[in-house]
Amino acid sequence: MPRFFIDRPVFAWVILILICLIGVILMQRMGVDSYPDVVSPQITVTATYPGANATTMESTVTQVIEQQLTGIDNLLFRYRAVTAPRRSR
Repeated sequence: MPRFFIDRPVFAWVILILICLIGVILMQRMGVDSYPDVVSPQITVTATYPGANATTMESTVTQVIEQQLTGIDNLLFRYRAVTAPRRSR
């Protein structure tokens, strides 16, 4: 079988282009509900520390929570934001 396509490279290219075109046409006709789920699971942690400034929140709350999150399997990424004078997210 491989020898057949080696001896006829133009035929091999035509088959390749046909397969690609059929794939593109079928993909356009496929409904959105048939697409796989690609959204990662998400969790939000909100902490408040009354009377603390952003530096204190960073060192005493946010870093401690992040250290605990490092042991979670399959955790792809983390996002951290210390907002307002008393909130860490």
